[in-house]
Amino acid sequence: MNNMSLFNKETYETTISIEGMHCDGCVKRVTGALSKIKGVKEVNVSLQEKKAKVVSKKELVPEYIKAVIGDLGFKAVEIK
Repeated sequence: MNNMSLFNKETYETTISIEGMHCDGCVKRVTGALSKIKGVKEVNVSLQEKKAKVVSKKELVPEYIKAVIGDLGFKAVEIK
């Protein structure tokens, strides 16, 4: 058995370009929604850049991210 797998701390970083955010309330809503996704460790949303950076334990599904953002009334235009 390989014990190294127990200490694997690999993370994934996802950047999401978001249309429709216009205030700090928008940033809080997006941050809260993305933080609730299973496996997400950290979320940073920039109103000025209109982007969210997400650090997660596993790769995130783009369609799911688009749905989460869309449910808030915003549009995820690019996910990378």
